[in-house]
Amino acid sequence: MSGVHEVTHVGWPTAETPAALPEPAERARGITVTDRALSRDGRGWVPVSGEVHYSRLPRHRWEERMRQLAAAGVGIAATYAFWNHHVPERGRPRFDGHLDIGAFVDVAAAAGLDVVLRIGPWAHGESRNGGFPDWVQAAPVAHRTDDPAYLTLVREWFAQLGSALDGRARPGGPVIGIQLENELYDRPEHLRTLKRLAREAGMSAPLWTATAWGGAELPDGEVLPVFGGYADGFWVDPDAPWDPTFRAHYFPSHDWDDPGVGADVRASQGFAAASAAADLHGFPPATCELGGGMATAYHRRPVLAGRDVAALAHLKIGNGSAWQGYYMFVGGRNPEPALQESIDTGYPNDMPEFGYDFHAPIGQSGDLAESAPLLRVQHAFLEAFGDRLARMTSSLPDVRAASLDDRTTLRWALRCDGDEGVVVISHHQPFEQVEAVSGVQLRVRRDGGETAFPSTPITVPPGTLARWPVGLEIGGVRVDWATASLVTLLRGRERPTLVLLEDAGVPVEVCLDGVARAVEPGRDAPGGDRGHPDLDVVVIRAADAERLWVRPGARPELWLTDGELTWDADGALLRGATAADRYDPDARRWTDLGTGPAETERMPVVVELVRDAGPAARDYGFAGPRHRAPDPGTLDRGAALYRLRIPAAALEPDADAVLDLDWAGDVGLLRVDGTIADDRFWDGTRWSVSLHDVGIVDRTEVSVQVLALAPESTVALAAAAAARRADAATTRLEASVRVRGSWRRPS
Repeated sequence: MSGVHEVTHVGWPTAETPAALPEPAERARGITVTDRALSRDGRGWVPVSGEVHYSRLPRHRWEERMRQLAAAGVGIAATYAFWNHHVPERGRPRFDGHLDIGAFVDVAAAAGLDVVLRIGPWAHGESRNGGFPDWVQAAPVAHRTDDPAYLTLVREWFAQLGSALDGRARPGGPVIGIQLENELYDRPEHLRTLKRLAREAGMSAPLWTATAWGGAELPDGEVLPVFGGYADGFWVDPDAPWDPTFRAHYFPSHDWDDPGVGADVRASQGFAAASAAADLHGFPPATCELGGGMATAYHRRPVLAGRDVAALAHLKIGNGSAWQGYYMFVGGRNPEPALQESIDTGYPNDMPEFGYDFHAPIGQSGDLAESAPLLRVQHAFLEAFGDRLARMTSSLPDVRAASLDDRTTLRWALRCDGDEGVVVISHHQPFEQVEAVSGVQLRVRRDGGETAFPSTPITVPPGTLARWPVGLEIGGVRVDWATASLVTLLRGRERPTLVLLEDAGVPVEVCLDGVARAVEPGRDAPGGDRGHPDLDVVVIRAADAERLWVRPGARPELWLTDGELTWDADGALLRGATAADRYDPDARRWTDLGTGPAETERMPVVVELVRDAGPAARDYGFAGPRHRAPDPGTLDRGAALYRLRIPAAALEPDADAVLDLDWAGDVGLLRVDGTIADDRFWDGTRWSVSLHDVGIVDRTEVSVQVLALAPESTVALAAAAAARRADAATTRLEASVRVRGSWRRPS
């Protein structure tokens, strides 16, 4: 729909009201909450949290993953404490090695991260029994209720958890939030009880949260409601189209509920159908489960593009999100066999026994997914401008999509406080892409008047995720508007530098103090744009977006590198980089910090076919409309067997090597000395595994079993995988090893 697109700022309907949390005795870390926003140390704050499961990661990876989280602009590590991971046998709790939750909290804090603990007792997380140990699942109690016999078991678990945390989950410590239960829909009194029991066990925090989707009934004043949203999900039936509950997340809206999340297990857990209403209970809209990717079930195997993930999160910013929380942000593996959700344990889905990569921004192997740079730049924006966003309402445009099938109407919203504002354009959706919108000019009505821009109509291409300033005051200069996305602010000695990112296909114009100018983006320009004596403007090219990094903190740093970047207490660390440049806002130029040859070395792996795959069965049984995964005996009898010869150089003790498997089939098992170390259901994507993390060392035998996928199978495959059914019917496996360079200081 071409022409002028209009939006009118709508202010807050009532006076700002303090929220019920933090309670007086638990106030700490400068955190305050109102019905509008969160604040920290008196400044507006839009937290970014990312789910990472310590028990699904080798302990030696914790420090690196925490640095990677922080470098992604994530400030809070959120994690489940799975009861069944810690206490498989009653009376014998384990908190050693990769289960040392206290040590994990310490590692996160050392990386500058806060922590949110999701303590259950029921967690879900695609875990066996939802996280209950088998002995708890089998106990003659009314689970997830105030049944005294059940509460006796919970007290025991909470006491063990509280002891292992040893005071870390107390106000003033690194744990700033505790989530009670998960997807509990109609038992608010039970949430009150769990909160009391957690406190009795020595656990408390400024913020208590509970999931609110599905119209959950929450106890007023006791928990901050948190919501979720996914681009697609494994939990719908294999023949189902792209569900409206997923599709709705790609439209501007002020509805925070998602009745689809957890819908497949709701009835089996004894809950009624979801309500359509979302109640904020006097808190601002917050999320804990924006889909950072998607897990793969046997019957349904979604694959999302990076922009699909980023667009969903971006749109929530325009809708008024006060907290961006992702599930998952870091992939992992189950630490022991038989810990996965399965049909045999009463759930409607068969999940991989070990693999929990989730196609997350930071994958199981530690590699960054294509979603990572797209999210990283959003988080830099929230870090730099979150104090302003916290006081801004969300206003939806005058003309919006007529239905969920509308792909022609521009998708955008306005965050504004009546004076300053940000136009948030999220013109993208998965699977059925939106159309380009030509002849676009925006008209933004604020309390002080009206702003129309750009100077001449533009075309907004599909896939545009833009954050355009309207009336922002920076260092005494009014940024009237710009058609490039806000990234961050750099603090120079003489003047600030506004960093913008070109949006692909959109001409860059910047209007400062009433003077509009076309700006040519590019890191090769001779320093910041000198169009104003009191403000520099640097516009990064769209082509450099994946190379863009911003160090968070009081004095942000702007970097461009073709490698991966993290920071520790001593400064920057690079991996796999051939070039790295940092912008100096005082000198107004880029500083070359050294280039060199590619640090990542790829080595071939000899793959020997030991046994061909047998004929594939059409299916292996059903539970309702959903396919069951083949049992181990079927794999042993019918799977192709490949033996892998790993190059000796990749097995050196100090080598950080990743095995890349390009394969096709149905189910894959990676065996190390005959023991299953990892597994996947084939979805057409590469399978990457850290050699060190799965125990592949010198003289270990490495093999892969691949079961064929019958051409007539009706499991749901993503389009790219469906196009390769012929490969999957006979199985295929190619392998190579990447030896990643070590983390090093830039020169």
